[in-house]
Amino acid sequence: MRALGNSLLAGALQCLDTVLGRRVSVLTFHRVQPFLDPLFPLEMHAARFDALLTSIAGSFNVLTLGEAHEALTHGKLPPRALVMTFDDGYADNATVALPLLQRHGLRATFFVSTGFLDGGRMWNDTVIETVRACPKPELDLADFGLGRFTLGSPVQRRAAIDAVLPKIKYQPLDQREPWIAKLREAAGHPDLPDDLMMRSEQVRELHAAGMEIGGHTVRHPILTETADDQARDEILRGRAALEALIGAPVKVFAYPNGVPRRDYDHRHVAIVREAGFQCAVSTWPGAVRPGEDDFQWPRFTPWDAGDARWFARLVACRYGRRAAPQGAKP
Repeated sequence: MRALGNSLLAGALQCLDTVLGRRVSVLTFHRVQPFLDPLFPLEMHAARFDALLTSIAGSFNVLTLGEAHEALTHGKLPPRALVMTFDDGYADNATVALPLLQRHGLRATFFVSTGFLDGGRMWNDTVIETVRACPKPELDLADFGLGRFTLGSPVQRRAAIDAVLPKIKYQPLDQREPWIAKLREAAGHPDLPDDLMMRSEQVRELHAAGMEIGGHTVRHPILTETADDQARDEILRGRAALEALIGAPVKVFAYPNGVPRRDYDHRHVAIVREAGFQCAVSTWPGAVRPGEDDFQWPRFTPWDAGDARWFARLVACRYGRRAAPQGAKP
């Protein structure tokens, strides 16, 4: 039954690409956990990812980002083109996602923030894991202007996480740490995992397996909240570290967080272009069409549970009308 569904999906996409023009759908993933996370039940996990890959393998021509850019540039883009990308550099990309990709004979592009490799942890994961591990029945977030949160269930812990994250997200890098310290103190300083992000050898393992490695800065700053010189250093130093690690050029880039104007703007597009990257991706929803700005390719995240919803939103993103990300232009 699933094979028939994939065949029908491939046929529908083939017809739409023929009538409306070929394009590339670029998917965004972050973690692929071994099992469903009760705090984040819509996040990708192994069983769900395996099912999604079955659909993708039977319906699309899957390329890496660099391959898609090359094909689009030279007018050789295949029909039903799709790219899978993974952001940040989570360890489960190597331990869970990679074996599943290999099982299905698929390749992907992995954007790695180098400052968190080998035992580091992103600030948002420190928030998440602090609230997850807090032994207290209640968390007092008065210092955040948020009051008290009961922690009796995963839903309640998730509510506390969702309240704290926006308070810190758009702080400059050097101002995030005091907020994190306040949260850790309020939660009683629970022990936190130090294996969420990849080790250096896992990045090399991905590269050796034929996966594409892309730049994603060093510390994942919001570039619009970062001084221009610091933003340039983050972009260039992150790429240099990856190239030294894998012994190969890094040609593609993903803007941290990735919303035009809010998270990056024309200054950062210029830095990436002048640095010699071939293309870069945002998180602006849509599909890549001929004539797309090479340094602002759109992407979308396949959150949907079930093939029907996933297909419907993919079609809407792939073929629907959308405004270009003008906000990143001067």
